[in-house]
Amino acid sequence: MKRLSWSATLGTLGAWSLVGTCIIVGALSGAALSSCAVAPDQRHYADGLVLVAPPAPQVEVISTPPQAGYVWVGGYWNWVGGRHQWVPGHWVAPRPGYHWVAYEWVRQGDGWRLRRGHWQRS
Repeated sequence: MKRLSWSATLGTLGAWSLVGTCIIVGALSGAALSSCAVAPDQRHYADGLVLVAPPAPQVEVISTPPQAGYVWVGGYWNWVGGRHQWVPGHWVAPRPGYHWVAYEWVRQGDGWRLRRGHWQRS
């Protein structure tokens, strides 16, 4: 029994028609989905507040700084796509006259607000 390849079964024109159809359907689907507006999950996020407490910070192994004087910016839980996502810590070059203030989740009413890390004048 002889097996036929796709191109032999559908014929060269048929195979290219199938590929073209798949490309067109894929492009139209992508265009339709890219124009969708997704509302934030109201069960977990309302008025800029995250209604789900952040998990405990992860334990990080802090490596040796790439250069003397570098500052460790610790990891933190960020709110992305309706859930907490860990952002790992990293080394940054120092800013003379400033110190690093870490990211921090602050309780506010019924929820939590992320206070972004930043450089603060010493």
